[in-house]
Amino acid sequence: MLTVFLFLPAAGALMVALLPRERSHEAKWVALAFSALAFLTSIAVFLRFDRDAVGYQFVDRFEWIRAGTAGFSIQYVVGVDGLSAALVLLLGLLTVVSVLISWNIEARTKEYFAYLLLLETAVAGVFVSLDLIQFFLFWELELVPMYLLISIWGSGRKEYSAMKFLLYTLAGSAFMLVGFLMLGFAAGTFDIAALTAQPPTEALVPLSLIFWAIMLAFLVKLPVFPVHTWLPDAHTDAPTAVSVMLAGVLLKMGGYGILRIALPILPNEARDFRVALAALAAVSVIYGAIVTLQQKDLKRLIAYSSVSHMGYVLLGVSAMGALGLSGAALQMFTHGAITGLLFVMVGLVYDRTHTREISEMSGLIHRMPLIGTVMLVAGLASLGLPGMAGFVAELTTFLGTLEAHPAATIAGIFGVVLSAGYILWMVERVFHGPPTERWAGLTDATAWWERTAMAALVLVILAVGIYPALLTETIAAGVAPIAQIVGAA
Repeated sequence: MLTVFLFLPAAGALMVALLPRERSHEAKWVALAFSALAFLTSIAVFLRFDRDAVGYQFVDRFEWIRAGTAGFSIQYVVGVDGLSAALVLLLGLLTVVSVLISWNIEARTKEYFAYLLLLETAVAGVFVSLDLIQFFLFWELELVPMYLLISIWGSGRKEYSAMKFLLYTLAGSAFMLVGFLMLGFAAGTFDIAALTAQPPTEALVPLSLIFWAIMLAFLVKLPVFPVHTWLPDAHTDAPTAVSVMLAGVLLKMGGYGILRIALPILPNEARDFRVALAALAAVSVIYGAIVTLQQKDLKRLIAYSSVSHMGYVLLGVSAMGALGLSGAALQMFTHGAITGLLFVMVGLVYDRTHTREISEMSGLIHRMPLIGTVMLVAGLASLGLPGMAGFVAELTTFLGTLEAHPAATIAGIFGVVLSAGYILWMVERVFHGPPTERWAGLTDATAWWERTAMAALVLVILAVGIYPALLTETIAAGVAPIAQIVGAA
C-alpha cells in the first residue's frame, strides 16, 4: 500500500509529461486524478493503522544494493508508525489542494503539474523511508522539482530565491550524509529500525559531532534562527501552490527527521543538548514573531510566522517526553493545514488585487466576503484560538515542556501573544474598514476548485480543533516509543 502511495504521483508525472502538446490542457485533470488517488490511499493508510500494534506497519522491503564484503546492504524499505501516518495524510491532502489552486496555470502546463506530482513522491519518500540512504536520496530528490517550480513559475527574484533555497538545503544535506555514513559504518547497517533498537555507542568521530551534523540539515529545513533566511525569499517568490507545499509539508521534513532519526538513534546526545535546543526554540519563536510584526508583504508575513510557529516543534522536541513530543508532532500537522490555508487565501487575494502590499489594501471583505471570512478563520487558527487545530497543538506542547524548560515555555506563550498581534493587525488592515473605490471590481471565490480547496482545509482545522482524538491517538502511538528511548538514555 505504501509503495502505491509513494509512486502513484510519479506515475502521474510521467503520464502528464507524455501528453501530446495539443492535449496539454488535460494535464491538470491527470494531476488531479493521480493526486486524488494518492490522497485516498493516504486515508486508507491512516484509517487502517493499528494504534495498538508495536513497530512499523504496511512495511515493504527488499535488498537494493549489496555492499559485498563490507557486511551491510542498502535496502528499499518503507513503513509507517503513528507519526508518519499523520504526515502521509497531510501530504496527500495538501497535494490535492495545490493542484486545485493551480487550475488556471497556463504557462508550460505539462511541466508544472509533472514537477508538482514529482515533488509529492519525493516528500512521501522522506516520510515513509526506513533506510538512511533511501531517506537521503528522497530528501535530495525534493530539491529538483522545488527549484524548478520556483525558478520557472515564480515571480520577483525567483532565480535568486530558488538558488538560495537550493544552496541552504544542499549545505545541510552534505553534513547529514556524512553523519549517516558514520552511523552506518559504526553500526554495520543503515536500517533505521535496527539503529533505533540498538543505537551505536561509538563511531569514527564523537557521536556529539554526528548529532549536530545531522541536526543541521533538519534545523535548516525546519527552519530555525539563524538558518531560516532562505524561507521568506522562497515563499515570497514562489507560486501559491508551491508556497502551500513548502509551508505545509516541506518544513515538516525537518521536524520529522529530528523525531525519526536524531532522537531515537542518538538519544544520549539528544538529552545532552536538550537545553540548547530549548534555547534555540525560544529564540526562534520570539525572533520570528517580532520580525513578522514588521512585515508589509502578506506572503513574507506568513513566511516569518512559520519561523515562529516551527519553533514550537523544536520546543516540544527539547522536552524529550511523550507529551512534548506529541505536541511537536501535532504542531507539524496543524501548522501544515493552517499555514497551507493562509497561503491559499493570500494567493486568491493576489490573483484579484495583483498586490501583496498590506498598505495598499483595505475593506476587501466588502467585495470578497467568503475570502475574507475564510482568511479570518485561518488567522484565528494560526493564533491558537480554542476550538481550532492550532490551540490543541500549542497547548499540548506547552503542557509537555513547562516542567522541563519553564523559561523557554514562557517565551513560547509570549510568542502566542505576539502572533495574535500580527494576525489581527493583518486581517484588520486588509479586510476591514470602509470599502474603497479602487477595489470596487473585485470578485469573490466562486470557482469550484477555489471553494473545494478552502473547504477541505477549513474542515480539517475545525475537525481536529473540536475533536483532537482524530489525530492525537495515532500520533501518541508513534511518539511513545521515541519518548521511551530518549527517556531511558
